[in-house]
Formats: sequence, structure tokens, C-alpha cells
Amino acid sequence: MRVSVVGTGYVGLVAGCCFSDVGNHVICVDVDERKIAMLKNGEVPIYEPGLAEIVHRNAKAGRLEFTTDLEYAVAHSVVIFLAVGTPQADDGSADLSALLGVVERIGALMDGYRIIVTKSTVPVGTHRKIAQVVASKTDHPVDVVSNPEFMKEGAAVDDFTKPDRVVIGTTNPAVVEIVKQLYAPFMRKRERIYVMDPASAELTKYAANALLATKVSFMNEIANLCERYGADVELVRAGVGSDARIGDAFLFPGVGYGGSCFPKDVSALICMGREADYTPLISVAAHETNQKQRRLFAERVLSVYAPDPAATTLAVWGLAFKSRTDDVREAPALTAIEMFMRSGMTIRAHDPEAMDNARSQLGDARITYHDDGYDALKGADGLVIFTDWQEFRTPDFELMKSRLSRPVVFDGRNLYDPSFMKKQGFEYHSVGRPTIRAV
Repeated sequence: MRVSVVGTGYVGLVAGCCFSDVGNHVICVDVDERKIAMLKNGEVPIYEPGLAEIVHRNAKAGRLEFTTDLEYAVAHSVVIFLAVGTPQADDGSADLSALLGVVERIGALMDGYRIIVTKSTVPVGTHRKIAQVVASKTDHPVDVVSNPEFMKEGAAVDDFTKPDRVVIGTTNPAVVEIVKQLYAPFMRKRERIYVMDPASAELTKYAANALLATKVSFMNEIANLCERYGADVELVRAGVGSDARIGDAFLFPGVGYGGSCFPKDVSALICMGREADYTPLISVAAHETNQKQRRLFAERVLSVYAPDPAATTLAVWGLAFKSRTDDVREAPALTAIEMFMRSGMTIRAHDPEAMDNARSQLGDARITYHDDGYDALKGADGLVIFTDWQEFRTPDFELMKSRLSRPVVFDGRNLYDPSFMKKQGFEYHSVGRPTIRAV
């Protein structure tokens, strides 16, 4: 099948590459000339495990093209996937201007029937807006399908090729069969396709992300109570997660969620509710708890170095919002680092993949960036961990201690065992567990 994908961010690039990897001819389109030039040259502009190999393999085979020419893409495909960004507007709603602008151009370029499939996360009712915009530009028929993505950054290729579910939102049975054909190679073990109306499909994506975000925020609230009552959140988490009705996923306490999905989608869901004269109180609470969690952790670090934070140098491990990605959008680390630097602290930062992206937001004043994590520790008065990279889980603790001028660790991901850290001679602060003072 000949397919176009408009937008080569995480969603569009992964979708396009994975579709091409099972034999489809895919044209990936983007307005960013630099990004398209990189992709044509075999350079993948985002870090996502396994993606570069798929790009190289399918580009070499001629199944995967990259272009800035939307007219070419529309002319050479019947199925057009939209993976255009829908960033958060100032009021918290999803900004659809870029997406609808692309739709307007597609409508003007259509020379016959097309199927427009929305993979971008969009508010309920966007399918109707897309159909109206196309109808205003052409008399050619169009079907609009909602096909939300459920990929996790850092595991996007696996999530696309081995999906928990594929949601197809359309009322046209013939279109259902076409979209099913595209996803059939990923359904060989068992079919996991759910067909529904477009509005339900659009809301499914928001409901899934808001529910997961709520689990994270709720567990952080429990962690904060554990700290105040001397309980251990890791024991509570295990006890709660053993209940089959609840499950153990997304119950890990920490510094709060970030990234391009949870913060934006929870805010958009709140805005959708308000537009319908309804306040989704649980989503509001999840959002507020998450914002508070970031500040609480940073304030806890600052309190240890009061009253003279300006005399403090802190090492930071982890800048991305999660491991296995270079994405720093809404990363809790950046929020905390900005608070540290405003207090006068000096920062020595390390992340395996995200330092360039972090530098573009944090700059170079009062912060240095280190390719080696142990180098970042040199002379620091403490280490703060924000991201659960695998390489941070079993470091050389003796080397850590020797490099730090003061053996203090603030673990925002609960990577280490408190009793072990005590034996190693560290002052150890974690989330929802008693603080360990150095012997």
C-alpha cells in the first residue's frame, strides 16, 4: 500500500518507518528542511532505540522516502496519516493551528478520494473540523479516521509493532478494512483492533493518558504521606500493586511525570471539560499534584543546603523526562535545575542522550555539561538523580563517594536500597522512604 505520513516527530517517524518495514511504500513529509535533509542522509534526528536501523534498511530498499513536498505526497498516496504536533496553548488547550493548516493544504491538493488518518492527539470533535476544512477546499470525497497512537518514548518501535491495542475511529466499514490491512502484519499472534466512532477514539487517547498520569500523581501523594508518617512507599507500592484490580504499572513514586504527552493531554482534557461546562476534578488534581511534586523535591534539596545555596555545587544525573529518550519537554529535572540556579547553586550535569536538548533550554550560565557521569561528580556537594537510566542503577559507589566533596545523594527515582547506601556511608534522600544519615 502507498501511504504518506505528515510530520516526522516521534509519532510520525516511528509510524512511517514501521509501516515501511512490513512492505508498504511510505512517504514521510515535514516542513523542516533541515530534518528532512538529515533523514535523507541517513541521520535520525531523535533518539529512539531501534529506529535508526529501520530507517536505514527501508530507505535503502526504496520503501521509505523523505520530502518537504506535500503535493508529491498527496498525489502518490490514498491514505494520509497526520502526525503533526498539537502543542499546548497558553490556556492549556491543544493548539490545532498547524494540523488544520496541513489539512487545508491537503484539501486543496486532492485530485480524488483520500483517507485522512489522524494519529496526532486531538480534542474530541477534531474529526469533524478536519472534514469541514477539506470540504471547504475540494469537492472530492474524503473519509476521516481517528487512529490515536499509544507509543511510549524509549519503547516506541516495540509499542508500534507489538501494540496492546489499535483504535480505529470511523463509521465507514470499507475504511475499517483498509486500515486493518495496514495493521495486519502487527496482529499475527492475535488481533487487538478496536473499532469505534471517531469521537470515542479521540477521547480514548486522552482517557488513557489521564488515567496513567493520575496513577503517578496518586502514588506521589502516598509517598509524601509515607515521609510524614515514617512508612516506606516501596512496601506500600508492592502491597497495593499485588491487587489484580489495580496492577503494579505506573505506581512508582518519583519527581513527577513529564514529556510531550501526559502534561499536555491532561491539560487538554481539563480544557475539553470546561468547554462542555464540566470540570474533571480528578484530572485537575492529577495535574496540580504533579506540578507540586516537582517543586517539593527541589525544595527538599534546597533545604539541605540552606542558608547558603550559592556556595553549593550540585551534580545532576538525568536530564530527559525518562530513560531511553533525549526528550526534555516538561522534564522535572529542568524545573528543579532552574530552581537550583535561581538560588545561586552551580550545576554539573550529565545525561546519556539529552544534554544537547537540555542545553538549548538551560543555557550555559551556572551549569556545565559532562559526557561522563563520574566527571560530573567532581567536587560536587551532592548528587541529584532525576532519570532512571539503566547505567545509573548499579554505579561504582566507591568512585561516586570519592568524587563527591560531600557524600549526599538525592534519588528522585528510588534506584537504590537505603540500607545499602547507609553501609556505603552516604546521606541518602529518596521519595517516600525514611532519610538515611551517614554514619
